[in-house]
Amino acid sequence: MSDPTPRALIVMGVSSSGKSSIGKALADKLGWRFADGDDFHPPANVEKQRAGQPLTDDDRWPWLQSIADEIDSFTAKGGRIVIACSALKRAYRDLLLHGRQDVRIVYLHGSKELIAGRMAARKNHFMPTSLLDNQFKTLEVPGADERPITVSIDDDIDGIVDAIIEQLPQSRTAS
Repeated sequence: MSDPTPRALIVMGVSSSGKSSIGKALADKLGWRFADGDDFHPPANVEKQRAGQPLTDDDRWPWLQSIADEIDSFTAKGGRIVIACSALKRAYRDLLLHGRQDVRIVYLHGSKELIAGRMAARKNHFMPTSLLDNQFKTLEVPGADERPITVSIDDDIDGIVDAIIEQLPQSRTAS
């Protein structure tokens, strides 16, 4: 039995792995809605990160629940959505998916050196480069039982999006 075509994709990875850019391009190519997980952060979380302080799990739970609620609400109406969200720990992903088989994780994998270079080049983002080490320390790479779609970020956005789409169940059955 093949996997169902997902109703939602959560594009995850450390800061500066390209979640927002790739998630938006992926949603555009699929004709799905895009939402950026950063937009679900309460102002206190943004200010904490801007000050160079990593978020705690207590900071993250309400944020993650609001993203899970958005996925549930949007897909319940028959929509399909791509959400960019760091989802660094297994427990975070478990909350976002809460057992749903029609939500898939897309893990953007890249070296710390590549991501640090991208992070240093970003302008006007609240996440300082000083928090990158904490991001990698927190990261729990998705296990096979999570059915992740894993892609390297060593390509351009179009190449990465194509690599994701090639791994979606619909692409194996589409004509």
